[in-house]
Amino acid sequence: MAPEAHALTQRFSLEKLQAWEALGFGMFVHFGMSTFIGEECPDGGAPLEAYAPTGLDVDQWTSLAVDAGMKYVVLTAKHVAGHCLWPTTLTPYSVAATGQADVVGALAEACAKRGLKLGIYYCSWDNHNRFGTVTVDEVGIYESRVTTRYLDFQLVQLGELIDRYSPIFQLWIDIPQVLGPQGRQQCYDFIARKSPDTFVVMNQGCQGSSLLDTKYAWPTDIATRERQFPECARWGQGESGTTDGHSRIYEIEGSRFYVPTEICDCLGYYWFHDERDRPRSVAEVRALRTLARARSCNLLLNVPPGRDGRISDDFARVLLESAN
Repeated sequence: MAPEAHALTQRFSLEKLQAWEALGFGMFVHFGMSTFIGEECPDGGAPLEAYAPTGLDVDQWTSLAVDAGMKYVVLTAKHVAGHCLWPTTLTPYSVAATGQADVVGALAEACAKRGLKLGIYYCSWDNHNRFGTVTVDEVGIYESRVTTRYLDFQLVQLGELIDRYSPIFQLWIDIPQVLGPQGRQQCYDFIARKSPDTFVVMNQGCQGSSLLDTKYAWPTDIATRERQFPECARWGQGESGTTDGHSRIYEIEGSRFYVPTEICDCLGYYWFHDERDRPRSVAEVRALRTLARARSCNLLLNVPPGRDGRISDDFARVLLESAN
């Protein structure tokens, strides 16, 4: 029996959440300063000139996504390095400072042209734009909290992204625990007010057997798992939230929520381009897609462009062959 919509306490209807689930497959694009300096979580001090793509080709990214059967693309607009892939007015640490292309804007146009939905990743752990914050790498992931000044900076930047690049399918907030419960609520409410149709994704990363850690990544419209799949529920028992692969019904502070799950994993083994990286086998990628559907999860598959700004031929080949 399907959960009754009136029994669920959340801003999106059950129908809209299940329509999100029906999309099934998206492309994650990790690209930015880390692509060029070879560090996933750098200290934020790399010179602006280090970011230097020689042949940025977002049309190639989106063409591959469509050919592989993907329905949406999520780009790392700002990662731990703090470097912004759009010409933000909030910090000089962006593509504008060196005359590089507005990657977010170019991707928004390419997605619209090919009928893909645009997602934007934004990292709350920022090693460059600190505003007094003691960052995660210095004190440990659960102890760090951002300052009010940083939270204000993040909210204004998110507003900037919404104003410039809407419609935005989902805003993917990474390392949300540093915002604290009140900061996460402020962030969620801000996005929901400013862009009501945008799904807010607070990434909980790898949380062991817990499917949704409310102390780490709540509120959120989507539950995330990095390189992990939720346990499969016993088939044929319970309501819709427990019979289709895994439970998506949560009791939180006395209210019931239907929270779909998105699995993010890599076509290779690294999030950003790495000279050592190689794509997985076609069979492995097919297995990821099959398991995601069996567990009723969306798969957000990371396909990182190289330093030239293009997805390499070997990664493209495996992605396309795995779709057939």
